[in-house]
Amino acid sequence: MARRFKSPIKYRLKEIPVKQITVWKDAQARKLDRDGIRELAKSIKNEGLQNPPMVQKSGRSEYLLMSGQRRLAALKRLGAKKVPVLVLTNSTKYEIDDAKAASVVENLHRNKMTMKDMTAACVFLTESVGKAKAARSMGISLPTLYNYLGFAAVPEKLRAFVPGRLSRGDATKIFKAAQSEGKAVRIAERAARLDKRLRTQYLTALARSPRSTHQTLLKRARAGLLRQKVTVNLGKRDARKLKRIAERNGVEVEDQARKILSSYLKR
Repeated sequence: MARRFKSPIKYRLKEIPVKQITVWKDAQARKLDRDGIRELAKSIKNEGLQNPPMVQKSGRSEYLLMSGQRRLAALKRLGAKKVPVLVLTNSTKYEIDDAKAASVVENLHRNKMTMKDMTAACVFLTESVGKAKAARSMGISLPTLYNYLGFAAVPEKLRAFVPGRLSRGDATKIFKAAQSEGKAVRIAERAARLDKRLRTQYLTALARSPRSTHQTLLKRARAGLLRQKVTVNLGKRDARKLKRIAERNGVEVEDQARKILSSYLKR
């Protein structure tokens, strides 16, 4: 994870009362897997604490948790009054934004991370430190971050189109393709003026070619409508006739129907 200092991390091992450790409000709001904490507590009880939580001094007899929220929860479950911690020295203390990222990133690398866990972590980090730093901290690209964030990544100016002029899905697709607020709003203005069927094709074309001009996307959208599958219900007599023609020409029924329809439309 990117840090704002160049010197290596320095810390000292110390045992402190649990009540002196503060987990900041944002982190407290995160739901911890109860079963996972139970298993972790059992492991610590049987094998000991292999990796103490990391904290930094935040006041007189006060410490702010940097990483190890699950371990701290497990120790509390075991009824520990005092716990061993790694206390960061003043020379390598985290900046507050980096500290928030560190407390979340640690949990990202544990096993069995679900899509829901990843999404919640992405939202938390983005709100705490911004999109660019969140992606960098997690070791993923911005497009991947946007995939996890979904509508949560959409900026306010683009959200203003929802639900009156665009759906949440439309706004999400536009921002994912544009990846900048200004461009996304310009695209939204144009897309909102299209009818629903044409807009769907327009956004499909946008996803495939985000750098194309509006006119190019519109042209591809209209072509997409023409290529849409058309279902025709035939009576038994016409269906048998179509089948006989297809067999006589040695082609599939769908191909024969397509050929007949295409020939008719060219007249």
